[in-house]
Parts: sequence; C-alpha cells; structure tokens
Amino acid sequence: MIQYLQNNGPVIQAALSQHVYLALVPVLLGIVVSLPIGYLAVRFNFLYHPLLNLSGILYAVPSLALIVLVPSVLGIRILDPLNIIVALTVYTVALLVRVVADGLKSVDPLVAEAASAMGYRRLRRLVSVELPIALPVMLAGLRVATVANVSLVSVGALIGVGGLGTLFTRGQQLNYAPPIIVGIVLSVVLAAILDGIIVLIQRRTTPWVRAAGRIAS
Repeated sequence: MIQYLQNNGPVIQAALSQHVYLALVPVLLGIVVSLPIGYLAVRFNFLYHPLLNLSGILYAVPSLALIVLVPSVLGIRILDPLNIIVALTVYTVALLVRVVADGLKSVDPLVAEAASAMGYRRLRRLVSVELPIALPVMLAGLRVATVANVSLVSVGALIGVGGLGTLFTRGQQLNYAPPIIVGIVLSVVLAAILDGIIVLIQRRTTPWVRAAGRIAS
C-alpha cells in the first residue's frame, strides 16, 4: 500500500482534484437553480405538487442512464466532464427543490405577515426573514446532496470520467486492491470533510437554533 502511494502520488492527487471539482460544481449550480424553483413552488400553490413530483421523477432516473443520455441531448462527447456536471446538477436540483420548498413552507405565516406589516416588500422579506428561518432545513438537505454527489461522481468512471472512481476501475481491471482501497478511503474522507464544512456553516449562520436547543434542554 505504501509503495503504491509513493509511486502514484500525482495520479491520486489528480483524481482527487477532479473528484472535488465534479462533485462541488453541480452543488453550486444546483443551489442557484433550485432556490427560485423551490420559491415558485411555495409562492404558487398550483405549482407545488407538479414541481415536486417532477423533481422526484428526475431523482429516480438511474445515474448511469442520465450520464449516457446527456451527451445526446447537449451534443457533447460522452467523455466530456461537462457530461458529469450536467447530470449531477440535475440530481442536485431534483433533491434541493423539495428541500427549499419544505424549508420555506416551515416559515410561520404570522412571521411573514409581521414582516410585511413592518414594511418589508416581498423580495426583502424573502431574503431577510423567510430564507434565514428556512436555512436549517435547506442546509440539512444540502448536506445530503453534497455527500450524494461525492458518491455519484465515481459512477462516471464507467465512461472514463470519474475522479476517484478511476482508481476503482483501474484496481478492478488489474485485480489489485490498493487503488480501490485508496479510492474508497479518500471518497469517505472527502464526504466527511464537506459535510463538516456545511455543519460549521450552519452553526455560524443559524446560532438561534443552538440557543433554542440549549433553552429546551
């Protein structure tokens, strides 16, 4: 194992860097896309169930099937990293739309009415009141989406683009365990680190949640 690490350091580092890129870019894009969609689902009741049902259907599509389908839709090569980014962005949006909608629905209507009575217009009320209250629910969903993306990136190795997943396929092809073990360990560590970062962000941005928990206890 040590010899494998010493001999393949640049390869492992490149695979890890690609994995981080392919996992995080879809998360960022998913946040940008899912926020307005989730808001529309709550703002207009007739859109709530159709949008959430559609997001559920998209999330149920097998990841490999979506990765194979995207190039034919966008006209790109199947080995293009953009293929993985688009596919994982679809999954991220499908997961986060429900989370955003549920988070905004959890806001007490009396709080929203009070903000309106204080002169807050719709956009300011959304940004200053509703989103901060919904943030704990949304960040909990973001944790799930981020960890899921770290896992799903490896599926791309089946078509030749997959970050740490390439270590899995290489180890399987050579019937050699070290690259598989390294890939698994780094994937788990990466997921844990990203999850921990989101937890820290949640604690910094929602201090009232911890305060409420201490009062309740």
